[in-house]
Amino acid sequence: MNSAENIFHKEIVVKSSTDNLSQIRDFTKAAAEFSGFSEETVGKIILAVDEACTNIIKHAYKNSPDGQIDLSIKLENGKFSISIIDHGVHFDPTRIPEPDLKEYYKQKRVGGLGMFLIKRLMDEVNYYTLSGNKNQVILVKYLSR
Repeated sequence: MNSAENIFHKEIVVKSSTDNLSQIRDFTKAAAEFSGFSEETVGKIILAVDEACTNIIKHAYKNSPDGQIDLSIKLENGKFSISIIDHGVHFDPTRIPEPDLKEYYKQKRVGGLGMFLIKRLMDEVNYYTLSGNKNQVILVKYLSR
């Protein structure tokens, strides 16, 4: 694929049910593989998207399967962007502190590392509140890194 062809845009809309996470993972995997990422990087992207969507289902929609998740993946100029939009409870990422991993493991805690993980797996993570009571997270991975 030369740089002139290095552009695509794909979208999927699913209900906010954990039953749909496999469909989201498959959609993300196909787009990341098509973009030319290594198998390891494809795995990281899938995990980050899965974590973000799981957080939306659990926290924004409080496990209600009636919500909607809009996933849009775009590749342009080596920038692979995943936009995830929900209409659930607003999320303020600045209120989530960086975890103390030593303390976390000492307490044998389970869960709660999603945000930390997403930030480590992706090159950029940006959150926005959109009009119409929508939340958007944009995850970015660069092909050149």
